[in-house]
This record gives sequence, structure tokens and C-alpha cells, in this order.
Amino acid sequence: MTTQSGTTPEIDTDVALIPRDLAADAAGRPRRPRRSRHRPAWEEPPGKVGAAVKFVVLAGVVLAVVFPLWTVVVTSLSTQAETIRAGGLVVVPGELTLNAYKQILSGGVVTRAALVSIGITAVGTVISTIVSVLAAYGLSRPSSLWHRPILFVFLITMFFGAGLIPTYLVVSGLGLVDSYWALILPGAVSAFNVLILRNFLMGLEPAILDAARIDGAGDWRILGRVVLPMSRAVVAVIALFYGVGYWNAFFNAILYINDNAKWPLQLVLRSYVLQGVTLPGSGVGQVDVATGAVTGLPVKMAVMVLAIVPILVVYPFVQRHFTKGVIFGAIKG
Repeated sequence: MTTQSGTTPEIDTDVALIPRDLAADAAGRPRRPRRSRHRPAWEEPPGKVGAAVKFVVLAGVVLAVVFPLWTVVVTSLSTQAETIRAGGLVVVPGELTLNAYKQILSGGVVTRAALVSIGITAVGTVISTIVSVLAAYGLSRPSSLWHRPILFVFLITMFFGAGLIPTYLVVSGLGLVDSYWALILPGAVSAFNVLILRNFLMGLEPAILDAARIDGAGDWRILGRVVLPMSRAVVAVIALFYGVGYWNAFFNAILYINDNAKWPLQLVLRSYVLQGVTLPGSGVGQVDVATGAVTGLPVKMAVMVLAIVPILVVYPFVQRHFTKGVIFGAIKG
């Protein structure tokens, strides 16, 4: 572009590269970015009021989550005199001690229950994940035998259950009462998790699987060498679902376990913390006649901490796969 005098005007590259809605006005003040017509409102950068509201809401949510955990941990590390002085749960830490943890770990009841829960969670998660992956892979292949009727059966189990008494009769008929397998096999497969895996596997590129089949790979080799490496995110999420479910389960133990030595940690937690039952051989949970206060409050909180810590330790390693695995598996298919 040239002027009437035949000269080419100089262009300031710094100004030319600045978007029009961000360029300064005549007074030298930067203009406020205009909202794009092609993007929804929630994708636009928030203003000062919006940012302040978000900060307040998120701070409230974080406080609602952290404050109970803080109270439980501080109470478990406090002495009995400190809990009596605070009138129950301790918020401001005073004299800290590990006596509550030493007491429950030396009694044998909580330690044995924790080992039972760890074993059930580890074995159950492995079995459930393997069975779910195999079922999802078979249901995701259009050439699988009877895959549609079997899928329909899975869908029915999501809405209709057999009931408590028939389930107990089945477990009893299989001879699993008072056995650790009664805590694993009745809930070994979740139809919801299988459907998430199936939807994810159906979203894989068919050309990759066909190329592996042309190279002579069978279904087992395709599953182990091609499908599983591409499905690490969703498999990790499903394993987390199963692990949390096994770790927190206590109802099956109430139904099928008669021997107190086989109780998982969650059932011990329920019996001691909620119902106030004295743990045999632990020497805690008594009531002080003079004050009327439960002398085992720090011990109760210590048991709760031991029940929470394993999940808090495992979750950060799976969290990076969580959103990708669940969302991608849920929208495909």
C-alpha cells in the first residue's frame, strides 16, 4: 500500500501483532477483551468478580474437606487429657503423642484386620480387573459369539438384583460362608466397570487390530500386546474403583464372616468407633466412671486414620489417569 506521494508507510510490527480487542485506546489504556461469539461463556477468562467468587467457593470446598481430616488426625495424635479438655475432638493441637497408634498396633486386633483388608483388596482388585478386561474385550468385538445377549444380561444386572436372601443362599451353597472368598467373589465383577471398559475398547482404531491380526497375532496376543498398552488409563481407573470398593466394604463381612479373627478393618472400625464395642485383647474403649468420657477417643481416631491413609497414598498415582479414562470410556460407543 502506497500513499499519494508514492512512499510506502512504515508499519509498527509491535502494534500490528496485537489483537484489535487488546490494543490500547486513545488514552493509552488497554481495552478489555471482547467475548467471542464462537466460544461459550464458561471458556472466557473470568473478570475480577468472577475470579473472587470462584476463589471463595473453592476455598470453602477445600476447607470442608480438609477440616474434618485435620480434626481426626490431630485428635489421634492427642492425649486423653487433651481430648477431655477440648470436650471431644481436638482442633488446636496441644500435647502430641503416638500412644494411640502404639496401643492399637500392639493389641493385634487392628493389625490383623488391616492385613486382612490389604490382602482382600489386593487379591480382589487383581481378580476383578482381569475378569472385567476379558469380559469387556469380548463384548467389544462384533464377531464375538452371543456378545449382544451377554451384554443385555450385564445391563439387566445394573437395574435389577437377586436380593439379599438368594445371594446368601448361593454363597452358602458354594461353601463360602466364613471364608475370605465370600468377601471377594460375590462382588468380583461390576457391570458398570465392564461397560466403561467396553466403550473404551470400542473406540480403539480397528486398523491397528486388523494389522496385528494380519501379522498372525491371535486374540490373546492382541489383547496383551496391543489393547492393554493402549488402555492403561482406563484400566488404572477401573482398578482404583475396585480397590476402593474392596477396601471400604464391610457389609459382606457382616453377612458371611462369623469368626472375629477374619474381620476386615472396616468392620472393626464400624464395631469399635460407631457402636462402641470393646475390642477383644486391645484394652481400649472403656468408659471413665469419674468423667463419663470415653478413654479411647484418640484410639478411635487413630483407627480411622489407618483406614483412610492407604487410599490417600494410592490415589495420587492414579489421579492423572482418572479424568481421561472415565470420560473417554463414558462417551464412546
